[in-house]
Amino acid sequence: MNAPAKLSIIAFCMFALITAISCDRAETGAGATGGGGGGERIVVGFSQVGAESAWRTANTQSIQEEAKTRDVDLRFADGQQNQDNQIKSIQNFITQGVDVIAFAPVVKTGWDPVLREAKSAGIPVFISDRRIDTADPSLYVCFVGADFRQEGRMAAEYMAKVTNSKAVIAELEGTPGSDPAIQRKQHPEMRVIKSQTGEFTRARGREVMEAFLNSPEGKQINALFAHNDDMALGAIQAIEAAGLKPGQDIIIVSIDAVRGAFEAMTQGKLNGTVECNPLLGPALFDLIERHRGGEELPKEQIIPPTLFTPANAAEVLPTRKY
Repeated sequence: MNAPAKLSIIAFCMFALITAISCDRAETGAGATGGGGGGERIVVGFSQVGAESAWRTANTQSIQEEAKTRDVDLRFADGQQNQDNQIKSIQNFITQGVDVIAFAPVVKTGWDPVLREAKSAGIPVFISDRRIDTADPSLYVCFVGADFRQEGRMAAEYMAKVTNSKAVIAELEGTPGSDPAIQRKQHPEMRVIKSQTGEFTRARGREVMEAFLNSPEGKQINALFAHNDDMALGAIQAIEAAGLKPGQDIIIVSIDAVRGAFEAMTQGKLNGTVECNPLLGPALFDLIERHRGGEELPKEQIIPPTLFTPANAAEVLPTRKY
């Protein structure tokens, strides 16, 4: 056999082998990363606010653990409490061609341009924990999370009850421009003499509370409303450092119901907390699966809040998962 004939036979054999391997991979789905049918793993890109609190840590764990349980390929990005970081991560998800994008927005506004990019790419978007303001609700499929306004109302009503409506309140607000910071500010007809952001962190909560107590109005403060437990726990440290008794000299009500808040209530240092459940992973992935199955979803799925007080804190504490 001459050399050209041998080369032709070798080339034919190599082509046949490559074709067979390609067909086998196509039939078995080997190496697949995209969503859809055929048993392929769904790919979900999730952009988280950051890791600013115990609540957020529990929220992240819930999403990651539920993705693992359902064999979802989760692409996770930490926004470090910066909207630009989150926008970049969403754009990266679009470039990667993920099946679904979900995110917990650090602030309410400024999302329409990147969400239009996702819509143009045919990628459905789900919003978790915090709502957004948008001129076009069709840019996202569904929101899952709490009613922050109701949480703020419950906290204000409880504050009025435990202080006989005689509270002179200092307020630790959340991240400026964020949905919970805006919606939780619910204290009609109540006297708030100091209000400043604590950025949802324990360290800033302590720092701002120290400034409140050292201000000319500091001696008037007999109540504190914190937009989350971590800021309240930081404020407790500042109150104790000032020689005062948290929970007695200064009545404290907060929101989230993390384990640390229950511990503070059993010690008499916190007077109440309204639960904002961070374990949103199961609900989020349920909604994603239902949408991929062709079901029309409601625009919002609300997780209802619950008020906890020192009266039931000791009983509930052993059952807390976060």
